[in-house]
Amino acid sequence: MKIAMLSPIAWRTPPVHYGPWELVTSLLTEELVKKGIDVTLFATANSITEAKLRSVCQRGYEEDKSIDPKVWECLHISECFEHAGEFDIIHNQFDFLPLTYSGLTDTPLITTIHGFSSPRIMPVYKKYNRKTHYVSISNADRSPLLDYIATVYHGIDTGNFTFNPNPTGDYLLYYGRVHHDKGTKEAVEIALALDMRLIIAGIIQDQLYFDTYVKPFLKEGKIEYIGSVGANRRDGLLGNARLLLHPINFNEPFGLSIVEAMACGTPVVAFNKGSMPELITDGKNGYLAENSEDAIEKIRKVDKISRQSCREVVEKHFTKEVMAQSYIKVYENILNK
Repeated sequence: MKIAMLSPIAWRTPPVHYGPWELVTSLLTEELVKKGIDVTLFATANSITEAKLRSVCQRGYEEDKSIDPKVWECLHISECFEHAGEFDIIHNQFDFLPLTYSGLTDTPLITTIHGFSSPRIMPVYKKYNRKTHYVSISNADRSPLLDYIATVYHGIDTGNFTFNPNPTGDYLLYYGRVHHDKGTKEAVEIALALDMRLIIAGIIQDQLYFDTYVKPFLKEGKIEYIGSVGANRRDGLLGNARLLLHPINFNEPFGLSIVEAMACGTPVVAFNKGSMPELITDGKNGYLAENSEDAIEKIRKVDKISRQSCREVVEKHFTKEVMAQSYIKVYENILNK
Protein backbone atom coordinates (compact mmCIF):
# COMPACT_ATOMS: atom_id res chain seq x y z
CA MET A 1 0.00 0.00 0.00
CA LYS A 2 1.42 3.37 -1.06
CA ILE A 3 0.00 6.47 0.61
CA ALA A 4 0.52 10.11 -0.33
CA MET A 5 0.02 12.16 2.85
CA LEU A 6 -0.80 15.77 2.00
CA SER A 7 -0.02 18.02 4.95
CA PRO A 8 -0.84 21.72 5.33
CA ILE A 9 2.06 24.16 4.90
CA ALA A 10 1.14 26.85 7.41
CA TRP A 11 3.72 25.29 9.75
CA ARG A 12 6.41 22.64 9.68
CA THR A 13 5.29 19.00 10.01
CA PRO A 14 5.47 18.39 12.95
CA PRO A 15 5.14 21.96 14.22
CA VAL A 16 7.63 23.50 16.63
CA HIS A 17 4.90 25.00 18.82
CA TYR A 18 1.43 25.56 17.35
CA GLY A 19 0.00 23.69 14.36
CA PRO A 20 -2.64 21.07 15.28
CA TRP A 21 -3.30 19.84 11.73
CA GLU A 22 0.41 19.43 11.05
CA LEU A 23 0.83 17.66 14.40
CA VAL A 24 -1.88 15.09 13.70
CA THR A 25 -0.56 14.56 10.18
CA SER A 26 2.91 13.91 11.56
CA LEU A 27 1.75 11.48 14.23
CA LEU A 28 -0.28 9.49 11.72
CA THR A 29 2.49 9.47 9.12
CA GLU A 30 5.15 8.22 11.51
CA GLU A 31 2.90 5.51 12.93
CA LEU A 32 1.98 4.26 9.47
CA VAL A 33 5.68 4.05 8.57
CA LYS A 34 6.28 2.03 11.75
CA LYS A 35 3.60 -0.39 10.60
CA GLY A 36 5.47 -0.92 7.33
CA ILE A 37 3.28 1.21 5.07
CA ASP A 38 4.98 3.10 2.23
CA VAL A 39 4.15 6.76 2.93
CA THR A 40 5.29 9.85 1.04
CA LEU A 41 4.73 13.04 3.03
CA PHE A 42 4.05 16.20 1.06
CA ALA A 43 4.99 19.00 3.48
CA THR A 44 7.42 21.88 3.94
CA ALA A 45 11.09 21.15 3.24
CA ASN A 46 12.07 21.63 6.88
CA SER A 47 9.65 18.93 8.02
CA ILE A 48 10.94 15.96 9.99
CA THR A 49 9.77 12.47 9.04
CA GLU A 50 10.76 8.84 8.58
CA ALA A 51 8.55 8.77 5.47
CA LYS A 52 9.70 9.90 2.05
CA LEU A 53 9.50 13.70 2.01
CA ARG A 54 8.50 15.75 -1.01
CA SER A 55 8.31 19.51 -0.84
CA VAL A 56 8.23 22.65 -2.92
CA CYS A 57 7.89 25.14 -0.06
CA GLN A 58 10.91 25.59 2.20
CA ARG A 59 9.11 26.76 5.35
CA GLY A 60 5.59 27.31 6.63
CA TYR A 61 4.03 30.60 5.57
CA GLU A 62 3.12 31.35 9.20
CA GLU A 63 6.81 31.02 10.05
CA ASP A 64 8.06 33.08 7.09
CA LYS A 65 5.81 35.99 6.17
CA SER A 66 7.65 36.49 2.86
CA ILE A 67 5.92 33.34 1.58
CA ASP A 68 2.63 34.00 -0.21
CA PRO A 69 0.18 31.38 1.13
CA LYS A 70 -2.02 31.18 -1.97
CA VAL A 71 0.87 30.81 -4.41
CA TRP A 72 2.68 28.12 -2.46
CA GLU A 73 -0.47 26.23 -1.52
CA CYS A 74 -1.22 25.92 -5.26
CA LEU A 75 2.30 24.67 -5.98
CA HIS A 76 2.21 22.31 -3.00
CA ILE A 77 -1.12 20.69 -3.87
CA SER A 78 -0.31 20.39 -7.56
CA GLU A 79 3.00 18.67 -6.73
CA CYS A 80 1.06 15.93 -4.98
CA PHE A 81 -1.62 15.46 -7.63
CA GLU A 82 0.80 15.54 -10.53
CA HIS A 83 2.32 12.37 -9.00
CA ALA A 84 -1.03 10.83 -8.06
CA GLY A 85 -0.45 7.79 -10.26
CA GLU A 86 2.42 6.69 -8.01
CA PHE A 87 0.07 6.06 -5.07
CA ASP A 88 -2.81 3.82 -4.09
CA ILE A 89 -4.46 6.55 -2.00
CA ILE A 90 -4.02 10.27 -1.43
CA HIS A 91 -4.81 11.26 2.14
CA ASN A 92 -5.69 14.94 2.24
CA GLN A 93 -5.15 16.75 5.55
CA PHE A 94 -5.29 20.11 3.80
CA ASP A 95 -8.98 21.09 3.90
CA PHE A 96 -11.12 21.71 0.80
CA LEU A 97 -8.69 22.99 -1.87
CA PRO A 98 -7.25 19.58 -2.91
CA LEU A 99 -10.77 18.33 -3.63
CA THR A 100 -10.81 20.49 -6.75
CA TYR A 101 -7.92 18.41 -8.17
CA SER A 102 -9.59 15.05 -7.46
CA GLY A 103 -11.41 14.80 -10.80
CA LEU A 104 -8.07 14.83 -12.62
CA THR A 105 -6.91 11.47 -11.25
CA ASP A 106 -8.24 7.96 -10.69
CA THR A 107 -6.32 7.66 -7.41
CA PRO A 108 -8.83 7.56 -4.53
CA LEU A 109 -8.85 10.63 -2.31
CA ILE A 110 -9.64 10.57 1.39
CA THR A 111 -10.05 13.89 3.21
CA THR A 112 -9.86 14.28 6.96
CA ILE A 113 -12.15 17.21 7.72
CA HIS A 114 -10.52 19.02 10.63
CA GLY A 115 -13.53 21.30 11.04
CA PHE A 116 -15.40 23.78 8.87
CA SER A 117 -13.80 27.23 8.95
CA SER A 118 -16.91 28.77 7.40
CA PRO A 119 -20.22 27.67 5.82
CA ARG A 120 -18.95 29.34 2.65
CA ILE A 121 -16.58 26.43 1.94
CA MET A 122 -19.42 23.87 1.95
CA PRO A 123 -20.15 24.05 -1.83
CA VAL A 124 -16.76 22.46 -2.52
CA TYR A 125 -17.36 19.62 -0.07
CA LYS A 126 -20.85 19.07 -1.49
CA LYS A 127 -19.60 18.94 -5.09
CA TYR A 128 -17.12 16.15 -4.34
CA ASN A 129 -19.25 14.37 -1.73
CA ARG A 130 -19.86 11.15 -3.64
CA LYS A 131 -16.67 11.27 -5.67
CA THR A 132 -14.23 11.22 -2.75
CA HIS A 133 -14.19 9.97 0.85
CA TYR A 134 -14.64 12.06 4.01
CA VAL A 135 -13.50 11.26 7.54
CA SER A 136 -14.81 13.27 10.49
CA ILE A 137 -12.70 13.81 13.62
CA SER A 138 -15.76 13.60 15.87
CA ASN A 139 -19.39 12.66 15.43
CA ALA A 140 -20.39 16.14 16.59
CA ASP A 141 -18.53 17.74 13.67
CA ARG A 142 -20.38 15.84 10.96
CA SER A 143 -22.40 17.90 8.50
CA PRO A 144 -25.82 16.50 7.56
CA LEU A 145 -25.07 17.63 3.99
CA LEU A 146 -22.17 15.18 3.59
CA ASP A 147 -21.53 11.44 3.63
CA TYR A 148 -18.70 10.01 5.71
CA ILE A 149 -16.77 6.78 5.47
CA ALA A 150 -15.71 6.90 9.15
CA THR A 151 -15.10 8.95 12.26
CA VAL A 152 -11.50 8.73 13.44
CA TYR A 153 -10.51 10.51 16.63
CA HIS A 154 -7.14 12.21 16.79
CA GLY A 155 -4.46 10.30 18.64
CA ILE A 156 -1.40 11.49 20.55
CA ASP A 157 1.98 9.99 21.41
CA THR A 158 1.37 9.05 25.04
CA GLY A 159 5.11 8.58 25.47
CA ASN A 160 5.46 12.37 25.35
CA PHE A 161 3.03 12.88 28.23
CA THR A 162 4.03 11.71 31.70
CA PHE A 163 1.26 10.53 33.99
CA ASN A 164 1.44 12.57 37.19
CA PRO A 165 -0.70 11.23 40.06
CA ASN A 166 0.54 13.92 42.46
CA PRO A 167 0.65 17.36 40.83
CA THR A 168 2.66 20.02 42.62
CA GLY A 169 1.05 23.09 41.09
CA ASP A 170 -2.17 24.51 42.54
CA TYR A 171 -3.19 26.35 39.38
CA LEU A 172 -5.81 26.28 36.67
CA LEU A 173 -4.39 25.93 33.18
CA TYR A 174 -5.71 27.49 29.99
CA TYR A 175 -3.87 25.84 27.11
CA GLY A 176 -4.74 27.03 23.61
CA ARG A 177 -4.86 29.99 21.29
CA VAL A 178 -5.98 33.29 22.83
CA HIS A 179 -9.24 33.98 21.01
CA HIS A 180 -12.94 34.45 21.72
CA ASP A 181 -13.71 30.97 20.34
CA LYS A 182 -11.48 29.37 22.95
CA GLY A 183 -12.91 31.42 25.83
CA THR A 184 -9.80 33.08 27.26
CA LYS A 185 -11.95 35.89 28.70
CA GLU A 186 -14.19 33.37 30.45
CA ALA A 187 -11.16 31.54 31.85
CA VAL A 188 -9.89 34.78 33.40
CA GLU A 189 -13.33 35.55 34.86
CA ILE A 190 -13.66 32.05 36.33
CA ALA A 191 -10.20 32.19 37.92
CA LEU A 192 -10.89 35.60 39.44
CA ALA A 193 -14.23 34.42 40.83
CA LEU A 194 -12.53 31.43 42.48
CA ASP A 195 -9.50 33.49 43.52
CA MET A 196 -7.28 30.83 41.97
CA ARG A 197 -4.08 31.14 40.00
CA LEU A 198 -4.50 30.83 36.23
CA ILE A 199 -1.71 30.13 33.75
CA ILE A 200 -2.51 30.96 30.13
CA ALA A 201 -0.37 29.23 27.50
CA GLY A 202 -0.81 29.62 23.75
CA ILE A 203 -0.39 31.91 20.78
CA ILE A 204 -2.24 35.24 20.70
CA GLN A 205 -4.54 34.90 17.69
CA ASP A 206 -6.49 38.11 18.39
CA GLN A 207 -4.31 40.90 19.78
CA LEU A 208 -7.21 43.28 20.49
CA TYR A 209 -9.03 40.53 22.38
CA PHE A 210 -5.90 39.86 24.45
CA ASP A 211 -5.33 43.57 25.15
CA THR A 212 -8.96 44.03 26.22
CA TYR A 213 -9.85 40.91 28.18
CA VAL A 214 -6.55 39.41 29.35
CA LYS A 215 -3.77 41.97 29.65
CA PRO A 216 -5.50 44.24 32.23
CA PHE A 217 -5.78 41.31 34.65
CA LEU A 218 -2.24 39.96 34.38
CA LYS A 219 -0.51 39.71 37.74
CA GLU A 220 2.22 37.32 38.83
CA GLY A 221 0.86 34.56 40.99
CA LYS A 222 -2.72 35.32 39.91
CA ILE A 223 -3.31 35.57 36.14
CA GLU A 224 -0.17 34.80 34.12
CA TYR A 225 0.40 34.62 30.36
CA ILE A 226 3.48 32.58 29.41
CA GLY A 227 3.11 32.45 25.60
CA SER A 228 3.28 29.39 23.41
CA VAL A 229 5.11 26.45 24.95
CA GLY A 230 7.00 23.67 23.20
CA ALA A 231 7.28 20.01 24.10
CA ASN A 232 10.06 20.71 26.60
CA ARG A 233 7.72 22.72 28.87
CA ARG A 234 4.35 21.23 27.94
CA ASP A 235 4.62 17.98 29.91
CA GLY A 236 5.31 19.58 33.27
CA LEU A 237 2.83 22.39 32.68
CA LEU A 238 -0.02 19.98 31.91
CA GLY A 239 0.91 17.36 34.49
CA ASN A 240 1.23 19.73 37.44
CA ALA A 241 -2.01 21.61 36.81
CA ARG A 242 -4.96 21.06 39.11
CA LEU A 243 -7.16 21.02 36.03
CA LEU A 244 -7.39 22.17 32.43
CA LEU A 245 -10.01 24.88 31.95
CA HIS A 246 -11.63 24.84 28.50
CA PRO A 247 -14.54 27.34 28.39
CA ILE A 248 -15.07 27.34 24.62
CA ASN A 249 -17.53 29.57 22.78
CA PHE A 250 -17.84 27.43 19.65
CA ASN A 251 -18.59 23.85 18.69
CA GLU A 252 -15.03 22.57 18.75
CA PRO A 253 -14.45 19.70 16.29
CA PHE A 254 -12.05 17.84 18.60
CA GLY A 255 -9.65 19.33 21.18
CA LEU A 256 -6.09 17.99 21.29
CA SER A 257 -5.28 19.95 24.46
CA ILE A 258 -7.95 18.01 26.34
CA VAL A 259 -6.49 14.65 25.38
CA GLU A 260 -2.95 15.85 26.15
CA ALA A 261 -3.99 17.06 29.62
CA MET A 262 -5.80 13.80 30.40
CA ALA A 263 -2.75 11.82 29.31
CA CYS A 264 -0.89 13.52 32.16
CA GLY A 265 -3.72 12.64 34.52
CA THR A 266 -5.10 16.17 34.59
CA PRO A 267 -8.91 16.40 34.57
CA VAL A 268 -10.72 18.87 32.31
CA VAL A 269 -13.59 21.24 32.98
CA ALA A 270 -15.02 22.27 29.61
CA PHE A 271 -18.10 24.01 28.32
CA ASN A 272 -20.51 21.43 26.93
CA LYS A 273 -20.17 22.24 23.23
CA GLY A 274 -19.18 20.41 20.06
CA SER A 275 -17.16 17.24 20.60
CA MET A 276 -16.67 17.73 24.33
CA PRO A 277 -19.14 14.97 25.36
CA GLU A 278 -17.20 12.54 23.14
CA LEU A 279 -13.95 13.30 24.97
CA ILE A 280 -15.20 13.89 28.51
CA THR A 281 -17.41 11.55 30.49
CA ASP A 282 -18.92 13.81 33.12
CA GLY A 283 -17.63 12.87 36.55
CA LYS A 284 -15.07 10.35 35.22
CA ASN A 285 -12.30 12.30 33.48
CA GLY A 286 -13.62 15.79 34.04
CA TYR A 287 -16.81 17.81 34.02
CA LEU A 288 -19.02 19.33 31.35
CA ALA A 289 -20.32 22.78 32.27
CA GLU A 290 -23.16 24.75 30.71
CA ASN A 291 -21.74 28.19 31.54
CA SER A 292 -19.19 29.98 33.73
CA GLU A 293 -21.27 29.69 36.89
CA ASP A 294 -21.65 25.96 36.36
CA ALA A 295 -17.92 25.65 35.65
CA ILE A 296 -17.11 27.35 38.96
CA GLU A 297 -19.20 24.77 40.84
CA LYS A 298 -17.63 21.88 38.92
CA ILE A 299 -14.10 23.15 39.61
CA ARG A 300 -14.82 23.13 43.36
CA LYS A 301 -15.31 19.34 43.23
CA VAL A 302 -12.65 18.44 40.67
CA ASP A 303 -10.56 16.61 43.28
CA LYS A 304 -13.16 13.84 43.11
CA ILE A 305 -11.94 12.94 39.63
CA SER A 306 -9.47 10.05 39.44
CA ARG A 307 -6.32 11.11 37.62
CA GLN A 308 -5.72 7.45 36.76
CA SER A 309 -9.10 7.36 34.99
CA CYS A 310 -8.08 10.36 32.90
CA ARG A 311 -4.99 8.53 31.65
CA GLU A 312 -6.88 5.30 31.00
CA VAL A 313 -9.44 7.05 28.78
CA VAL A 314 -6.62 8.36 26.58
CA GLU A 315 -4.85 5.01 26.38
CA LYS A 316 -8.07 3.32 25.27
CA HIS A 317 -9.37 5.82 22.73
CA PHE A 318 -6.93 8.59 21.83
CA THR A 319 -3.47 7.22 21.03
CA LYS A 320 -1.60 7.48 17.73
CA GLU A 321 -1.66 3.69 17.53
CA VAL A 322 -5.46 3.59 17.72
CA MET A 323 -5.72 6.43 15.21
CA ALA A 324 -3.37 4.75 12.71
CA GLN A 325 -5.13 1.39 12.93
CA SER A 326 -8.48 3.11 12.31
CA TYR A 327 -7.12 4.84 9.21
CA ILE A 328 -5.63 1.60 7.90
CA LYS A 329 -9.13 0.09 8.08
CA VAL A 330 -10.43 3.07 6.11
CA TYR A 331 -7.71 2.64 3.46
CA GLU A 332 -8.46 -1.08 3.15
CA ASN A 333 -12.16 -0.38 2.90
CA ILE A 334 -11.59 2.04 0.02
CA LEU A 335 -9.17 -0.24 -1.84
CA ASN A 336 -11.42 -3.29 -1.42
CA LYS A 337 -14.24 -1.38 -3.09
